[in-house]
Amino acid sequence: MWLYERKLQYPVRVYSRDLRMAKYLSTQYGGPDGELSAAIRYLNQRYTMPCPRAKGLLTDIGTEELAHVEIICTMIYKLVKGASPDELERAGLGPHYAQHDSALFPADASGFPWTAAYIQAHADPVADLVEDMAAEQKARATYEQLIRLTDDPGIKDTLKFLREREVVHFQRFGEALDHVQGYMNSRKVF
Repeated sequence: MWLYERKLQYPVRVYSRDLRMAKYLSTQYGGPDGELSAAIRYLNQRYTMPCPRAKGLLTDIGTEELAHVEIICTMIYKLVKGASPDELERAGLGPHYAQHDSALFPADASGFPWTAAYIQAHADPVADLVEDMAAEQKARATYEQLIRLTDDPGIKDTLKFLREREVVHFQRFGEALDHVQGYMNSRKVF
């Protein structure tokens, strides 16, 4: 059950149009280490977790990742709002414009569409949680790189918030891994 508030988890402030940055940000929408991939990965993995605590954590973080998709999409939309087809073409977004106009579409910064091949679910809780920890670190590293690619203080602020959430998720998955291993050991599952 969801309780959805019609506001972003964190405010998005964009001070100037930047088509180049919008293109770079798309990696966190439709790229392999992006928010959409994380949300789908965690919401799939929750079904094969052996204990309620781990299932709940994956549900909570997977849902939060969907909120991060919304933040990323809002930034991209604001960064390209009002751009002409010629401006989009000069920024390397001509193919996107040709197929989608100004609509958002989950693809990475190179324009490759999102694919389920980006996610893993093995039904092995240890493998899945270690995968999740690695995914959070890759997302954190990507946010750090994106922060260095913009001068917009509003974008930097939002990216720093998202980066910090990746750190928290990494820590929570580490705690869940310890809990799951203890849970499985107590039931002699290993």
